[in-house]
Amino acid sequence: MARVNRQWVLRQRPKGLVQPGDLELVEAPVPALNESEVLVRTIYLSLDPTNRTWMNDAEGYLPPVPLGGVMRGLTLGVVEESRSSRFRVGDIVTPLSGGWADYAVVSEMELRQVHRAPGLPLTANLSVLGMTGLTAYFGVTDVLKPQAGETMVISAAAGAVGSIAGQVAKARGARVIGIAGGPDKCRWLTEELGFDDAIDYKNEDVGEALDRLAPDGVEMNFENVGGDIMIAVFNRLKTHGRMAVCGLISAYNATKMPPSPNFARIITHRLRVQGFLVLDYAPRAREMVAEMGPWLQSGEVKWKVHVDDGLENALDSLNRLFTGDHDGKLLVRVSEEPAG
Repeated sequence: MARVNRQWVLRQRPKGLVQPGDLELVEAPVPALNESEVLVRTIYLSLDPTNRTWMNDAEGYLPPVPLGGVMRGLTLGVVEESRSSRFRVGDIVTPLSGGWADYAVVSEMELRQVHRAPGLPLTANLSVLGMTGLTAYFGVTDVLKPQAGETMVISAAAGAVGSIAGQVAKARGARVIGIAGGPDKCRWLTEELGFDDAIDYKNEDVGEALDRLAPDGVEMNFENVGGDIMIAVFNRLKTHGRMAVCGLISAYNATKMPPSPNFARIITHRLRVQGFLVLDYAPRAREMVAEMGPWLQSGEVKWKVHVDDGLENALDSLNRLFTGDHDGKLLVRVSEEPAG
């Protein structure tokens, strides 16, 4: 009997938060494999803020998902069938272009084998040792380049990327101030992750808190949010300050663009503002693993994964990214991990 593949298909461009009807869960038979193709059963689907931007008909670093197309997403899965000499049944893999589906038929040239890290769960390969870790690690070490004693402010600091970025910055000798929503997340940053201070943006004014914690200004900003929070930090960057921008999550569901900083300050304070993409650093993943691996084994770097069950629940799970109703890296478990 042919396998049935459930797939989330984009039906219309969302306005604001994704609503029922923007995507549809449809069923289709899994096609037969051609030479050099592999059938991958999805185990985990990574949910990331960039998923929301791919639904918009707007310029981006990847083209938007077409209407009627399967929703794009980073996945990790297991080979179920293979007509490839490079991949065997049972191999754990990540497709270069995954989708929100139970199965994917993928050319062997578009697959990467996953090597499980000793002592770490498989979810690490989609979080702290995956794109999340790469973004955090190189955003700190390659873009911001902290010097001992400098102060770094991290927005969305209790999120998957921000929480790791802060720990990397601490290992480099920086003083780290995290911005997060709610007292529990702020306590996690300071009491467990070693951040020097945390600002609860839901219950205090970010600018006033920065003036209290860093009255002379700050050298660096690891920016994930945009909008008013970004402006508050930007306005407190010292002369020759640096800002690394890897996300602007406040704008992803906005029906009008959030406010932007006064760019004249880039001139007056000789600031360096640099956007970056994790794709730029994928070829250097071994550099990150070489340093981060021992930290993870020793427990020096801590991380969280929030796993929701069921492909059918992916839309509700995606909206967690924008309500803050999750801890750490957000994944959907589509099917069970293979035994062993």
